[in-house]
Amino acid sequence: MTMPSQSAESGVDLRTSFTSMASQVRFWVHRPNARAEELAARAQGIFESVASSCTRFDPSSALMRANSAGNNWAVVPTECFEALSTAYEAHRVTAGIFDPRTLRPLTALGYAATLPFEGALNGAEPISVSSSPDAPKVQRLRPWKPKFDPARYAVRVGDEPIDLGGIGKGLAVRWSSDVLRDAGRSVLVEAGGDVMALGGGPNEDGWMISVESPMGGPDPVAVLQLTDRAVATSSIRIRSWRVDGEDVHHIIDPRTGRSAQSFLRSVTVVHDDPAYAEVWSKSLFIAGRSEIRKMSDDKGLAALWVDVDGRVTTSRAMRPYVAWQVSDV
Repeated sequence: MTMPSQSAESGVDLRTSFTSMASQVRFWVHRPNARAEELAARAQGIFESVASSCTRFDPSSALMRANSAGNNWAVVPTECFEALSTAYEAHRVTAGIFDPRTLRPLTALGYAATLPFEGALNGAEPISVSSSPDAPKVQRLRPWKPKFDPARYAVRVGDEPIDLGGIGKGLAVRWSSDVLRDAGRSVLVEAGGDVMALGGGPNEDGWMISVESPMGGPDPVAVLQLTDRAVATSSIRIRSWRVDGEDVHHIIDPRTGRSAQSFLRSVTVVHDDPAYAEVWSKSLFIAGRSEIRKMSDDKGLAALWVDVDGRVTTSRAMRPYVAWQVSDV
């Protein structure tokens, strides 16, 4: 996902950017008011709090302490508690297709620490990782039954460790947007492909959001026109690598514990909530090319997807948001 190209009155707009959650985060406030800078600072603080408490890459984070506690209670910060409870809610809403218990499968595939995926953007070959005899054995997941104590912000996540990466970022976009909606006439929040577009944008007819091609290159596969809507894309363009010669990626199918064999390259979803745009884009990706149209239409999801052959397809609910698209890449 890329920022829109509108430039009307950009000289008076407030724009800020910073790095958080392995993403470039951008705020754009059109016609900001006197509180805009204060609210932008608060919104940035939200990202930093979520990044600190919900990361799996810091063994001392609140998430990793909850993972270590397993079936015992762990008290966590508010944002981590809300992220875990929202992840469980999404797990139930999607009938288990969305499952955050992916830390063990990702570790088994060699994704135990941040990997240098950025080379893929420049056409480099996927990085290779050798399997380790010490890698955790991945088994079919049992039903997830976490426990939550909202009075104490305490959780029991169970015996399978959690990864909050995608939904955590979606929630950071949601919460920061809630703060920034009072900062000006229109607001755009973007974090590594997760976007919340509030108001009509600089031209008052909707924010124009480009959907990047999962095949690479500068040309988008579509441009979306959004007002008070979120959009998220799940893609294997960057986070793909090889393990012992096998091509793998970071989107785990909970039914197999392996990288989803979906015959898709990317799925983009428009929703009224950025966390659920993230949840459904990943769930539809896992559902795969054979099921995505029926699933998205049955559930009224606004989805656009690119399959392994480069075909670009939209669901019925996505069509009102598409200002322009290609048929294949």
